[in-house]
Amino acid sequence: MLNLFWFRRDLRLTDNAGLFHCLKNFKNVQPIFIFDTNILNALKNPKDTRVSFIHYQVAELKAQLQKQGSDLWVFVGNPLDVFKWLFKNHSLHSVTTNSDYEPSALERDYEVANLVRDYNGEFQSFKDQVIFEKSEILTDAKKPYTVFTPYKNKWLGSLNASHFNSYETGKYFSNLNKAKSKKALITLKELGFEEIAKDFFPPPILNKNLLKKYQAERDFPALDATTHLGLHLRFGTVSIREMAREGQKLSATWLSELIWREFFMQILFHYPHVVKGSFKEVYDNIKWRNSPGDFKKWCEGKTGYPLVDAGMRELNSTGFMHNRVRMVTASFLCKHLLIYWLEGERYFASKLLDYDLSANNGNWQWAAGTGCDAAPYFRVFNPTTQMEKFDPDYKYVKKWVPEFGTAKQLPPMIDHVEARDRCLREYKKALSSSS
Repeated sequence: MLNLFWFRRDLRLTDNAGLFHCLKNFKNVQPIFIFDTNILNALKNPKDTRVSFIHYQVAELKAQLQKQGSDLWVFVGNPLDVFKWLFKNHSLHSVTTNSDYEPSALERDYEVANLVRDYNGEFQSFKDQVIFEKSEILTDAKKPYTVFTPYKNKWLGSLNASHFNSYETGKYFSNLNKAKSKKALITLKELGFEEIAKDFFPPPILNKNLLKKYQAERDFPALDATTHLGLHLRFGTVSIREMAREGQKLSATWLSELIWREFFMQILFHYPHVVKGSFKEVYDNIKWRNSPGDFKKWCEGKTGYPLVDAGMRELNSTGFMHNRVRMVTASFLCKHLLIYWLEGERYFASKLLDYDLSANNGNWQWAAGTGCDAAPYFRVFNPTTQMEKFDPDYKYVKKWVPEFGTAKQLPPMIDHVEARDRCLREYKKALSSSS
């Protein structure tokens, strides 16, 4: 009988918790990957770079497994239908995977687990993409934390050396199912997507020298002083345990960013309503502006605020935006233009290489002032002073806004003081109407 290991957000053989336990506990372990059509069909852009990235990683996994005398079975379809087919066409004992925490993923796994049990199989999942999950970090009253700093303190206080231990999967590779024949991988074209050059993607390498300077340099977009590992953390091509180990040794600030990632994951897990509305539901009373023209200017980087425009053009061109600039562009949409934060969150979701629902949602709500641990609603970033502080030589701005400082530079689409006053009025109205 076969025992399946299902790859999802963990596209690596090394230090993979679920794969380790599956190989340790069972023989004839057959790894599988499913190109989920529920996800693919929702992607409107055939040039979506993330599908290309996943395809490269799946091809790499397949090649690595073939070197071990095994293979990766790759399917396209609804996971439930794929597993029905697998159970009808193979003798299966178990399905093992790593846990996911997004609402749609939880629903999918619930349905698959029930199906597996209907066939008298065993379904199990393991913690792999986080150091702490679900209800491992709670307040003394056994409630989820909704403010970051106490969550972080409890997170750090709960650590012991075992949390960073690697899973030595290689010890049990002999338990992989032997491939009778090697199957070719479906092409991107057959999936309906275009191939993106492999060197478009940042390498999964942690620059230790960069980490040592991370605290001092991370806020300056022209320095390129961030790790660019968000994409790899998103799809599990690097191990969170290795990343956290290095953060603990070299940069408390970077480790704190990893803890923010887990904080937003547990917020999404415990409070799934944040996907479609404000964490603090009173903020849903805000009378947001419906202005497709203004939204289009923001999307295209044509607001007349150079730092905002530079960030949006970088995003549209590369699928990346510096974190400091993400805060400024998000604040601008919500507070200067008074456009609903969810519209911006969805736009980032369509463009970001490292898009992760929990982090994207959490950070947008932080910027809008609607989230669990949000910036106060009355704090409105001034894009001009942010540029002067964090891009004083205008190197980043000039790279992405070449017309900066020339007669072709666009005038600001709205005055900062005027926009701030309008924002505060509307937020106050919404809050007072609910009291």
